[in-house]
Amino acid sequence: MLLKELSNANGTSGFEDEVRDLIKSRLSTYRTDAMGNLITSEEGKGLKVMLAAHMDEVGLIVSGIDDDGYLLFKKVGGIDDRVLMAKRVVIGENRIEGVIGAKPIHLLKEEEKKKTVEYDKLYIDIGAESKKDAEEAVRIGDPVYFATEFKENGHCFIGKALDDRVGCSILLDMLKKDFSFSLYGAFTVQEEVGLRGAQVVAYDIDPDICIVLEGTFASDTPDIKEELQTPKFGEGPAITVADRSVICDPKLVNFFRDTAEKNDIPYQIKRPFTGGTDAGAIHLTKEGVPSGVIALPSRYIHSPVSMGNKEDYKNMKELVYKILERIESEKGDFYGH
Repeated sequence: MLLKELSNANGTSGFEDEVRDLIKSRLSTYRTDAMGNLITSEEGKGLKVMLAAHMDEVGLIVSGIDDDGYLLFKKVGGIDDRVLMAKRVVIGENRIEGVIGAKPIHLLKEEEKKKTVEYDKLYIDIGAESKKDAEEAVRIGDPVYFATEFKENGHCFIGKALDDRVGCSILLDMLKKDFSFSLYGAFTVQEEVGLRGAQVVAYDIDPDICIVLEGTFASDTPDIKEELQTPKFGEGPAITVADRSVICDPKLVNFFRDTAEKNDIPYQIKRPFTGGTDAGAIHLTKEGVPSGVIALPSRYIHSPVSMGNKEDYKNMKELVYKILERIESEKGDFYGH
């Protein structure tokens, strides 16, 4: 299963090589830019459409080694301190295994038990006996990945980096289709640390429109208030109207919704002004790029493990394909081209 391979691959922001190599193996032609974005294209007539999905995932980076051989680290991307303790990780090219450690509960004072342990009070234990021992295995600046193996579980799948290996998987599927318009696929880098790769690739391609394929949060768990429970798990892909980084092009949003309704594909509207995606950088490129976002609702994103719904995944793939089919049949007329 392609999504399984993509989820299991490691690609903390700035260290996307393993993911990029896997995607390359599924493409016949491609190019990369100086940032590490992976770009493929099928030239055609009329509208120039870019599909974008980011390759990177949230993770950690080694920032120091203490005298006893424990590794200090910084976060790469937005990770909640609460999800870090006791997680298994792998470090660097040699995949050194480790565990994120903290003071055991037996030794905590009562006031300490009431607080989340902040990440700078944590460390990574690789079983080293000294600083010298640790330095022989890892280096400061080595990326740290969560050691999570992708699994299927009934109507769900569970794995790391569903944000945004889901988007990468669907983008690869769309590139197998034939369209008469120019279709560009952009697998971007460093989205989780500031939409950096997207700024470069959008300037390069200069598309007429862009559709960003993403993973987003599913807010239907017991700890979230009822009125905020959108998007929900199992009720279809989420279409973004606005998030913190972009107000999506209204024509595209309406086109996405209308296409879903005409094809009886369930969909949801993502709660406005939460999160951010590559569309935030892409829509500001040059004279501006009309941009839209379609995302898979996933529980527990930006953590060592996330959960997605198989039906949502199937419906997201179908919606993206139907949108591209309709762009083909209408030859861009829906956008005044």
